[in-house]
Formats: sequence, C-alpha cells, structure tokens
Amino acid sequence: MAETGTQTQTATTPIRVLLADDQALLRSAFKVLVDSEADMEVVGEAADGAQAYALARERRADVVLMDIRMPGTDGLAATRMISADPELSGVRVVMLTTFEVDEYVVQALRAGASGFLGKGAEPDELLNAIRVAAAGEALLSPAATKGLIVSFLAQGGHAEAPATGSAHAERLAALTVREREVLVLVAAGLSNDGIAGRLEVSPLTVKTHVNRAMAKLGARDRAQLVVIAYESGLVRPRSD
Repeated sequence: MAETGTQTQTATTPIRVLLADDQALLRSAFKVLVDSEADMEVVGEAADGAQAYALARERRADVVLMDIRMPGTDGLAATRMISADPELSGVRVVMLTTFEVDEYVVQALRAGASGFLGKGAEPDELLNAIRVAAAGEALLSPAATKGLIVSFLAQGGHAEAPATGSAHAERLAALTVREREVLVLVAAGLSNDGIAGRLEVSPLTVKTHVNRAMAKLGARDRAQLVVIAYESGLVRPRSD
C-alpha cells in the first residue's frame, strides 16, 4: 500500500474513498470491495452527512460514496456543504440511490455531485464509477445523466429553474460559438471522442472547450454542464 502521508496524489497513490451511508452492513460490504483494489482505499466511514463532510476535510478524500437519504444531515445537504467548501474543490461526490430516477438526484447534481449510481449496481460498475469520478470525468455516461435530467425536467421538476435558468443564460453569453456547440453535444450524451468525430477536431481540443465552458459557467464537472444546458434553455427536453 502506498504511503498516505502526503495529500498530493500520484500515479501510485491509491484513490482515497470515503463511505457515507447509515447502514453499517452496506458500508462494510463497500469497504471490502474497495479495499480489495490496489488503486483505491477506504479512508473513512460516516453514518450521516455531517460526519461525511467533517471526514472529507479531515481525511482528504478524493471520492465520497454518498447515500442520498440518511437521518439527520442527508446526502444532499452534505453534498452542498462539500461543494461550497473551497478546500474540498477536488472532492468528487458519487451519489448512491435506491431509485435511479429520483428528483433528489437532480438536486444533488445541481448541488455539485459528479453523478449518481444505483445501489443495485454491479461491483465492477461501482469500482469504475470511483475511478471515473476521481479522474474528474462524469460519473456515468453523459447519456445516462442526460436521460435522468430529461425525464425529471419533462415532468415539471424544475422549481428552481426560472431564476437559476436566467443566471445560466446570462453566463452562456460568455461562451464562444464553438463552446456553445460543444455544450449542446455534451448535453446530447456524446463523449469527447464522439464530439471530436462530429466536429472533426481532436479529443484534446474538445477537452479544452469543455474545460473552458466549465470555468465560465461555474460547473464543477461534466454532469453539471448537462444540468446547466437544460436549465438555461440551451437544450430542450424532447417530448418522446
């Protein structure tokens, strides 16, 4: 096991994972799974959101597996706390939920979560989600995240959207024509490679446009870009 005395993650330093779930048995199962991998380790366990936030600061976690529903401070509130803390800007929250289509999941994405994962996911899916989130990418495929958002927004689940959407729309004006084009394709579920093929540019060029759009729109990651694209009205949910 690599040394954990430094906070700077290197190629040989395991991904530091924090488990936040009020069910001790489930935490134990996740811990055994995560610790069985050479490139990751569990650095803490929390039974509620407040403890998760405190441990994220104390243990310098890279990824938090956060149950969305917990007694006391729930996962949604904890995600907001983590996202609002400048010292935790590098922490990625993987939201765990029993129901993959859930209004709280969209709220969690707005609050700064990198995405979501159903509790019924296969072990390999969970481990892959941790690695993807730690790398700063969208938790699941953009298409999966988009599908959830479209489903929820199409049902009128955007009570916060008028003011939020207006603010996003104003910031969209700062994007270049190409950045807006890339944002639309991100919201459509395309990967960087897919966008590169569509626009006939390199994946590295696409990544640069995505990163610039994130900076201008104040998005923590790709998942939030999808939310902003819909909340701003740049992309409209399809009726089908």
